[in-house]
Amino acid sequence: MLSRLFAPKVRVSAHCDLPCGVYDPAQARIEAESVKAVQEKYQANEDTDFRTRALIIKEQRAELAKHHVSVLWSDYFKAPHFEKYPQLHQLVNDTLKALSAAKASNDPKTGEKALELIAEIDRIFWETKKA
Repeated sequence: MLSRLFAPKVRVSAHCDLPCGVYDPAQARIEAESVKAVQEKYQANEDTDFRTRALIIKEQRAELAKHHVSVLWSDYFKAPHFEKYPQLHQLVNDTLKALSAAKASNDPKTGEKALELIAEIDRIFWETKKA
């Protein structure tokens, strides 16, 4: 009798931990855009103090981008997404590696590569939101 009294009256389900509005690859893209912009500014400036600050900011932003990509992978994308997009695991791994490369480099080409991969995650993400 008590179990019926306290049993849920309505069953709900979701494919993510919170309402889907909290996840968006735009967060990773914005941070990766900052990485690339800092790399470009670093290349254009010879001031040692400026370059030191640029390195610190670039590394922080790269870590934030990696965090946002990791959260999408671990919290948003679920088994049905990985079944429909079997390349998704490798894409996320490649993106994280590209962000690590951008973090370690001052070449804007590494920042651009990370942005290209994030764009592919973004495309898949929005396809899953339509489903």
